[in-house]
Amino acid sequence: MMMGGFGLFFNPVDRRDTSPPSSLVATVALVKVESKNICGEDMGHFSSMFNGLARSISSMKKMKKLKKNGDGKEGVKAMAKEAKKNELILRSSGTVNVDGSNNLASVYSKRGEKGVNQDCCIVWEEFGCQEDMIFCGIFDGHGQWGHFVAKNVRDLMPSFLLCNWKETLVEAAVDPDFDLGSQNKLQSFNIWKHSYLKTCEAVDQALEHHRKIDAFNSGTTALTIVRQGENIFLANVGDSRAVLGTPSDNGDMVAVQLTMDFKPNLPQEAERITQCNGRVYSLDDEPGVHRVWLPQEDSPGLAMSRAFGDYCVKDFGLISVPQVIHRHITSKDQFVVLATDGVWDVVSNEEAVQIVWECPERGKAAKRLVERAADGWRKKRRGIAMDDISAIVLFFHSSSSSSSHQFELVPTLK
Repeated sequence: MMMGGFGLFFNPVDRRDTSPPSSLVATVALVKVESKNICGEDMGHFSSMFNGLARSISSMKKMKKLKKNGDGKEGVKAMAKEAKKNELILRSSGTVNVDGSNNLASVYSKRGEKGVNQDCCIVWEEFGCQEDMIFCGIFDGHGQWGHFVAKNVRDLMPSFLLCNWKETLVEAAVDPDFDLGSQNKLQSFNIWKHSYLKTCEAVDQALEHHRKIDAFNSGTTALTIVRQGENIFLANVGDSRAVLGTPSDNGDMVAVQLTMDFKPNLPQEAERITQCNGRVYSLDDEPGVHRVWLPQEDSPGLAMSRAFGDYCVKDFGLISVPQVIHRHITSKDQFVVLATDGVWDVVSNEEAVQIVWECPERGKAAKRLVERAADGWRKKRRGIAMDDISAIVLFFHSSSSSSSHQFELVPTLK
């Protein structure tokens, strides 16, 4: 049995659990949900979810008809209300099968030496039941409840984004005052940017009012990407990083950094924080590591200037506004690496793309990168507790090799 819309949650396993390994590898391509792997209640959940999503695909046809009949504003309200009803995230535990397709994402995470692994990832192919779309996200939690915060943001982000994207499409089609630019490429980018800005604001508000997660002194970064046909749209909140791998004219692999690491000492970030009465400085035992501090207290000491959660410093310059960028994928562009700062602290952009490019098996590319980063921590940062290390490698072009694996969908805290 096969349904439209495919997704994978990836939760690293805590080493304090006895039987599972401390780190997992996942090769993600086309995800098929089969009835034999999920109980009847879960199948009803999946069916309802996907049917609601499929109905929203016809929104473009509907809005054209509404515009023609002069019912544009009422149509926008009706379809916006319907879109908000679509909860599109897989929350049930179960098993999914992964087979080969044109897209291939390699995912790997390794627990650090600071406690539970607070990194988590998601890969969702045919995002929004669109055959040419895939969504990937990597989230790096921090603070006492950072692992819960990261998983909650991971769960909310795709559904909120998809609903906001569909609403924006409707608004742009029927509202003459909704200016998205004159060129098609500019329109597409502005639609995604508008959707991402609304999404990040809504996710941060939802997290603040979560009944079971205390995010006052805990938070998470979020780096996500949507591939739509031959275009990629990225949104970054925090200090994770996306790097493109593309060959130069002479055939050498070149690294192109796509996102900015939002550290507190960046001039525009430090200016915003200080204007809000927050403080930015590095400790004597951490020279060069600038952190965000409260006006009168030496806390919380955040090493990034943008994050979800961390409401103790939201009034003092910390924001959850994303950097949104667009890039057209050329025939030469090979892959994009999304990784948490645990990778970039010890591996350069050039080293990362070379490690991925030289990996003989695409499905193990993320694992090889993470393991190389772990070696870097042991060699370059002796005496410092290794951070959690996670990476997603999204390849742009199909490979002759394909594989089939199984993954567990881990239940999330609600």
